[in-house]
Amino acid sequence: QLSPFKRPDDWVFASARRVGRQPCWPDSLLQKRVRPAAQAAGITVTIGWHTFRRSFSTWLEANGADLKVVQELMRHASLRTTMELYTQAPMGAKREAQKKIAEQIALV
Repeated sequence: QLSPFKRPDDWVFASARRVGRQPCWPDSLLQKRVRPAAQAAGITVTIGWHTFRRSFSTWLEANGADLKVVQELMRHASLRTTMELYTQAPMGAKREAQKKIAEQIALV
């Protein structure tokens, strides 16, 4: 779909309300669209842009992506940033690991 805002002085990420004369502000999008949609879906935690980054990183890792690939897709200079601040171990993976240990203990 082509943008209706084609003039040289229109913004690339334009506000439809301002007919291309003003940018679409990310915080405005978050407040007016993303958070109400999350609330309507029953999500009670506060949603921010880093929520999406953390989810992306976690889903990549959970689906077997190489950690270096995750780091580069996240555009982090350090793998440490990716692993310590963004990627979380999925609950299912933690439960499975815990279950394996419990089964080994039960065999002793």
